Amino acid sequence: MELGFARWMALNALPQVGPRRLARLRQLNPDWPGGWLARLPPGAAAELRLWLDHPRRSPLTALIEQAEAWLAGEAGELHASQASQASQASQGSQAAQDGSKERSAANGGRLHERAEARHLLHPDHPRWPALLDQIPDPPVLLWALGDLDALIPPRLALVGSRRPTREGLVNARSFAVALAEAGWCLVSGMALGIDGAAQAAALDLGGRSIAVLAGGVDVVYPGQHGALYRRLRDDGGLLLAESPPGTRPRSGDFPRRNRIVTGLSCGVLVVEAAEHSGSLVSARLAGEQGREVLALPGSIHSPQARGCLRLIREGAALVRHPDDLFEELACWGPRRATPQCIAAGAADGHIDSHVDRHVDSPVDSPGDHPVDSPLDSASERTGARPAPSPGRKLLDLLSATPLAVDDLMGLAGCDVAACQRELTLLEIAGQAGLVAGGWVRLDGGKG
Repeated sequence: MELGFARWMALNALPQVGPRRLARLRQLNPDWPGGWLARLPPGAAAELRLWLDHPRRSPLTALIEQAEAWLAGEAGELHASQASQASQASQGSQAAQDGSKERSAANGGRLHERAEARHLLHPDHPRWPALLDQIPDPPVLLWALGDLDALIPPRLALVGSRRPTREGLVNARSFAVALAEAGWCLVSGMALGIDGAAQAAALDLGGRSIAVLAGGVDVVYPGQHGALYRRLRDDGGLLLAESPPGTRPRSGDFPRRNRIVTGLSCGVLVVEAAEHSGSLVSARLAGEQGREVLALPGSIHSPQARGCLRLIREGAALVRHPDDLFEELACWGPRRATPQCIAAGAADGHIDSHVDRHVDSPVDSPGDHPVDSPLDSASERTGARPAPSPGRKLLDLLSATPLAVDDLMGLAGCDVAACQRELTLLEIAGQAGLVAGGWVRLDGGKG
């Protein structure tokens, strides 16, 4: 059994101990186990001593074995109530040692995952994101599904409205494409609207994306994003969750999740948000964590732009195109993730350890580019490779009559990933659009 894994699993389950207290104790770097026992509250110290001296009598042992079984693919879920077994034991509850008999009523929202893609990150893990240690209440454990190499590139959170305008969706996809081409990893919460659209666009371009979930890492929420969940898990992305597998998200879990989204990232870009949008919570958390806060402007007449305009008025950086983005983030990492930069990150286990060592040359003065054409600016100014030419074959197949993606794939003879990638680029170029019933050709695609 790996000592680091078992130790952090035990500490995380102790009563009277939370992320903030554990973070403060970690800063003291106490000896194990004596230093920890001396500094923990009496109830927590007693539970830890029981596990150390008589592990078979401690409910902590069952939690650790269940986690090991999940990592090995031998268990489908760990119910959230199991995480509080130690606390229950301290109150004399016999149920603490029985394990949870409940299973989520919404199993349809949970998907099977490959055992080899399962990970449990903790502060002693070689891929633990060092940026998380800079926030006051970092998680102690992160359950993970997918490719841990997604933690290597520099990371930016991109969030926005769950009910975006068409312009907001186009801007989200455009900036996601520019970030993916520049080698950045896009972090979000897999929410409907802006978040999910941006993450899908990054994956379409072969980029990296991380989704931090409010429930268990094996619980798909929202249910409409089952396909995106599978892509993040299987196609070079990464799914992370603080709650144990099998946990259904509750309303209070989303703000806690947001602190991890921003804590993992160099900054947060708010693409579109109403005045009371949850995206403003992420922006506030980012500011409190010392991260960059950036926002796209919008029309003063649009309710979906009021949150971004408020952020800009309060000091957030105004972003019109990717050049503005990379200029604001220059002190965090490269404008383009070079092979040398990626190699250095891989050697260190995460990008955090070489932030500030690979800052590119000073940014050229931005020109007068409209917010809806970021790809041209990204290609010309950052040195990133130009976006692939829109698929002429797909464009020729489109007309004013909606055509479903499945039909387009059959007619064009391309796979789903290639089809989605080309359609995204056509939409960004204003040549195609998604309407009820499928894809249509727009006026910008004539000729």
